[in-house]
Amino acid sequence: MALVPLNGIELNVLTEGSGDLVVLVMGTGSPGRVWRTYQVPALVKAGYRVAYFDNRGIKPSSECADGFTIDDMAADTAAVITHLGGPAHVVGTSLGARVVQELALARPDLVRSAVMMATCARPDPVQQMWSRGMLELHDKGIELPASFFAAASLTRNVAAATLADPVVAQDWLQMYEFANSMPSAGERAQLALGAFEPRAAAYRAITVRSLVMGFAEDRVLPPRLSREVADAIPGARYVEVADCGHIGYLERPDEVNRLLVEFLRGA
Repeated sequence: MALVPLNGIELNVLTEGSGDLVVLVMGTGSPGRVWRTYQVPALVKAGYRVAYFDNRGIKPSSECADGFTIDDMAADTAAVITHLGGPAHVVGTSLGARVVQELALARPDLVRSAVMMATCARPDPVQQMWSRGMLELHDKGIELPASFFAAASLTRNVAAATLADPVVAQDWLQMYEFANSMPSAGERAQLALGAFEPRAAAYRAITVRSLVMGFAEDRVLPPRLSREVADAIPGARYVEVADCGHIGYLERPDEVNRLLVEFLRGA
C-alpha cells in the first residue's frame, strides 16, 4: 500500500514493472487490485510500467463520502500520471472508462493513448435503475442476503457462456457472495455518478489515439453503448470481445490482453 497525497486527497497507488507508463482505472465499487489478476502481469511481461490505484470512494484511498464528480476522478488520474512522470497510456473500464474519456478530453497532454472498456456516452435506463436501487439500499440501511446479491450480480456481470459450466459458475458465485451488498459511503458516491448528461457531442473533440472495447454479452453497459463512444471519437477503433459480460477483462483475459498490448504497441 502506498498512500500518496494527490489532488487534495489521498490515493492508494501501486506500480509494477518498468518501461512506458500504463495507468489502469477501475470501475464502480471495485479496488484497483482487481487489475492484478490478469492485466498487470500481462502488461509487465509486455515491457510496461503499470500503475493501478484505488479511486476516490474506495478505501484506503480517501472515501470522499460527501460526494464528488467525474471531473474530480479525471483530475485524480491526471495527478497520478503527473506524480509518476507521465504522460501515460491510460486504460479504464466502466466508470473508469468514463474517467479516461473525460481525461483525454481535458488533459490530452497527459494521455499517450486511451483504452475504454465497457463504456458509454449517455446514461442507460436499466443501469440507472440498478444504481438507484443500490443507493436506496444504502440510504435505508438494508443489506441483501449474500446469496441473493451473488446470484443477481453474477447474472448482471457474467456471460451465459461462462456460466455453462456449473463448477465455474459456483466459483463465481462464491466470489460475489464474499462481497458486501451494502455499498459503503464512498461506493455510494461512485454510484451516484450514473446520472449524467449525454457526452457524445463533447467526445468529438477528443484527439487522443483511442481504442474502445465492447463485451458482447454485457448486460450492464451493452456493447452498442461502447460503439457509440467509438463513433463519437474521431479515428477511434472499436473491437468487440465475444462470450463475455461486463467484466470481460476477467472472463476473457487472454483476448482482452492481446488486444490491449497490440494497441499499445502501435502507439
